[in-house]
Amino acid sequence: MPDFDRDIEGAVVRMIRVIRHLRAVKERVLADFDLPPHEYETLHALAGRQGRAAPSDLAADLSVAPASITARVDTLLKRGFVRRIPSTVDRRRVDVELTDAGMDAWRAAMESQGAEEHRLLGALTPAERRVLSDLLRRVLLVAEQPADASQTSNS
Repeated sequence: MPDFDRDIEGAVVRMIRVIRHLRAVKERVLADFDLPPHEYETLHALAGRQGRAAPSDLAADLSVAPASITARVDTLLKRGFVRRIPSTVDRRRVDVELTDAGMDAWRAAMESQGAEEHRLLGALTPAERRVLSDLLRRVLLVAEQPADASQTSNS
C-alpha cells in the first residue's frame, strides 16, 4: 500500500460522498417535479438571467448547440414554462421568457434541493460554513489551473 495522507484521503472521500448524495437528491427532486435535467438546467439558466434571454445566450450559458436550445425551448413552451417574445434589443430576434409556471417549477425544485443542502450544512455553525466555503474555493482555484501550473506555483 503506498503512503498516503489520511487527511487528504479522508477529505476527498467525504467530498465525493457528499456530492453523490446531493446528486441523488437532485435526481429525486427533479423526478418528483417531473423535470428532466435538461429542462431544469434551461429554467435555471433563464432564472439566472432575470427570467429572459436570447436563445444564443442560453446556448452559450449551457454550452450546447443553438439547435439544442431550440428543442429545449419548444418543449418548455408546450409545458407552459416559457414564452417567446420579441427582443427589446433587435426586432428581428426573439427572446425566451420564463412564465409564472416556469418560475414556480424552477423555484420549487430549487427550494427542495436547497432544503437538503441546508440540512447537511446545518451541522456547521455559520462561521464554520464560511471557513469551509473559503477552503473549498482555494482548492477549486488550484483544480482549475493546469496541473503543471499548480506544481510550479507550489514549489
